[in-house]
Amino acid sequence: LAAHTSLGTWPIYAFGSDEQKQEWLPRLTSGETLGAFGLTEPEAGSDAGNTRTRATSDNGDWVINGAKQFITNSGTDISGFVTITAKTGDDEISNILVENGTPGYEIGEPYRKMGWNASDTRPLAFEDCRVPETNLVGPRGQGFKQFLQTLDGGRIGVAAMGLGLAQGALDEALKYAKERKAFGQPISKFQAIQAKLADMSTEIEAARLITYKAALEKDAGQNFSLTAAQAKLKTGRLAVKASEEAVQIHGGYGYIEEYPVCRFYRDAKILTIGEGTDEVQQMVIARALGC
Repeated sequence: LAAHTSLGTWPIYAFGSDEQKQEWLPRLTSGETLGAFGLTEPEAGSDAGNTRTRATSDNGDWVINGAKQFITNSGTDISGFVTITAKTGDDEISNILVENGTPGYEIGEPYRKMGWNASDTRPLAFEDCRVPETNLVGPRGQGFKQFLQTLDGGRIGVAAMGLGLAQGALDEALKYAKERKAFGQPISKFQAIQAKLADMSTEIEAARLITYKAALEKDAGQNFSLTAAQAKLKTGRLAVKASEEAVQIHGGYGYIEEYPVCRFYRDAKILTIGEGTDEVQQMVIARALGC
């Protein structure tokens, strides 16, 4: 849902033509259709500006050739389109909408992932895929700027997911610690367990504030790039740490799939990778600080 909102819907809302908005926004906002955003490629991950996918203008159409990978919501039963980044000239990147079912557009099988198994994630291929030139999303050559703006908003969504995962890990760990007894008392009475729970709670509240701050800045129309990067960096790392501590508090039971903390542990790691790795967030933050 977060990917659908920030990556699938927002580019159409922010940059789409009136016709694109009229056609897609009602279906996207009602839940009838899912949208996807195709940025990452086999040789262009963090270096997204190095995209190899090309779109050539030909008789009123764009002819697209290239490949994308790790694309969310691209192959579900209700997926409607993907907005891709493609080179439309030697020194320009543009965003182009490609509808599902378009000849030359192939959607691969879903990846078998460590976590986030409820999320549809697939590779995409384009071979002489022809779409109308009116499928251009926003002005030609503005794709790089547009996807940076798209990722800024998406990072707040990822931060919220990290925050929620960390809170869930704390809730489950606290519940288990109060119920599980060892040496004649609940393990929540042991100082070592208390220290873990106290640190988790404190870090979660700090992460909550910076995530809310980023969202408030976005809603107010302020520059929120720095705060969004800080929020994503903070919450992603926290989700990994909190889920690890929750598993540790559960002991052997934390390694059993029927316990939620097992899923939290597997799901947390992607939050430090997707929509910009921790290292990219650090670069964004340092640049904003004037480094």
